[in-house]
Amino acid sequence: MKNIRNFCIIAHIDHGKSTLADRLLEFTGTISKKNLKEQVLDNMDIERERGITIKSHAIQMNHNYNNEEYVLNLIDTPGHVDFSYEVSRSIAACEGALLVVDATQGIQAQTISNLYLAIENDLEIIPILNKMDMQTAMPEEVKDQIVDLIGCDRSEIIEASGKTGIGIEKILENIINKVPHPEGDENAPLQMLIFDSIFNSFRGIIAYFKIVNGSLSKGDFVKFVNTKKEYHADEIGILRLDLEEKKTLKTGNVGYIISGIKASKEVKVGDTITHVEKPCEKAISGFEEVKPMVFAGIYPVDSDDYEELRYSMEKLQLNDASLTYEAESSQALGFGFRAGFLGLLHMEIIQERLDREFNMNVITTVPNVSYDVHTTKGKIIEVHNPAGLPEQKLIKKIKEPYITAQIITKSQYFGSIMNLCLDKRGVLKNQIYLTSDRVEMTFEMPLGEIVFDFYDRLKSVSRGYASFDYHQSEYKDAKLIRLEILLNGEQVDALSTLIHFDNAYKFGKKMCEKLKELIPRQQFDIAIQAAIGSKIISRQTVKAVRKDVTAKCYGGDITRKRKLLEKQKKGKKKMKQVGNVEIPQKAFLAVLKLD
Repeated sequence: MKNIRNFCIIAHIDHGKSTLADRLLEFTGTISKKNLKEQVLDNMDIERERGITIKSHAIQMNHNYNNEEYVLNLIDTPGHVDFSYEVSRSIAACEGALLVVDATQGIQAQTISNLYLAIENDLEIIPILNKMDMQTAMPEEVKDQIVDLIGCDRSEIIEASGKTGIGIEKILENIINKVPHPEGDENAPLQMLIFDSIFNSFRGIIAYFKIVNGSLSKGDFVKFVNTKKEYHADEIGILRLDLEEKKTLKTGNVGYIISGIKASKEVKVGDTITHVEKPCEKAISGFEEVKPMVFAGIYPVDSDDYEELRYSMEKLQLNDASLTYEAESSQALGFGFRAGFLGLLHMEIIQERLDREFNMNVITTVPNVSYDVHTTKGKIIEVHNPAGLPEQKLIKKIKEPYITAQIITKSQYFGSIMNLCLDKRGVLKNQIYLTSDRVEMTFEMPLGEIVFDFYDRLKSVSRGYASFDYHQSEYKDAKLIRLEILLNGEQVDALSTLIHFDNAYKFGKKMCEKLKELIPRQQFDIAIQAAIGSKIISRQTVKAVRKDVTAKCYGGDITRKRKLLEKQKKGKKKMKQVGNVEIPQKAFLAVLKLD
């Protein structure tokens, strides 16, 4: 146990975390030159293309230092705000963290939030200044930021480059000398923390764990404390580039367990594993169910593909346990699912994976968050879908989730970001100047306001210089109403949204204008209306395609022309009663992009 070191890497998106991990694997000889490729630990196509870590990975390295053999377990973490629960569990399995800061960009919002998580877990922090080989690097300025943030000595900051391999040896030395070895009792009852799980189509669910106390042998009868399920440990081992089977694993070790589990719901990140015969007294603290923050309807473009979509969602949930869904139907779109996501990036990735891995072309409805509706009868209903909102007369009050948002930007964009956040009903709580031209702003704002286009607009107004991070704080009373879209008096449930009263008129007007552009003209007039309850707040009309019936009249009495026009009008009215309007897929997508 004295020679084991468990550590993770904390960094903002695109600060060179995966590249640095590649160099560590290469330097310790964990991966041969033949197998070396960029971003070894990011094995999904989307991860490589976008340069982000979606699923955390773990890998074991062996390193000889001062003629002693050390075992280094790198427990990688995703960098994005949507996956913060996974990050917290990975951090709980470590004793140290490498804080990687880009020398060209300085400290960003995500770095700070994950750093606080690490400090809460009493991790030893090793500061690293990455991308030192870049011409635009600002080492002295960024070192000042790091010293201000964690209060370390300037000489402790390691200058490194994940691309060229500068400083890698020094990083390994610091991991061995500074990161404490795991504490625990080998003779105590078994206590293991699950920090991740993956699905293998041949072996079932493979759970990754860290042994806090006790030891585990192949064939042991074990119990998952929170799910109360019992299994035999068919195979256990350590996490190399491939899984490496072992007979026994002891305290402090990080490894995997395969026990033929086929349902993803039976393995929860943060759960505790113990022996059935000699169980531990209490589970490892910090376990919580992952709660989805954003909800949206997912429907197949062709309604005949419903069964295929259901099969695809089941398969996807095995690989991503944080995806939740239930079946629902819509008058406009037919049968589909109401899915819950951790955030907007998570939703985008699920859509992309459905398309790439399962060839599923889907329509996603307007995303919304979960609201607590207090009824006049004293009940509290959780509403994820505008269709689930009770009648106005039955509602006493509605509470919506609020977030605390942290934005770090250059001070020249302060005003434009301030206006954007105030537009989104945000309240400025705090502002700190990190340096003379970098400011950290803290806002309190409704989560429902950021699920549309907030992130895109933030990047636009700051020219890409703002970094954003948030966490949910509490539920507050809100003046929300259901905005409905009607086509010729018929309600289109897939386009209805829950929206704040102050924004309803403006949003309804924009939606009607957008739909007028997108809905093709028919043989009859189409009335597009936005309504709150029975009150129409906006209307647009798509004019009918008309034949010039009076073209054959040369001169003569006006009554002849009038007679023909009246006849046409009657025909159009009759047509309107039997005709129905097809809404093109573009219309649903356009609503998501409304500015």
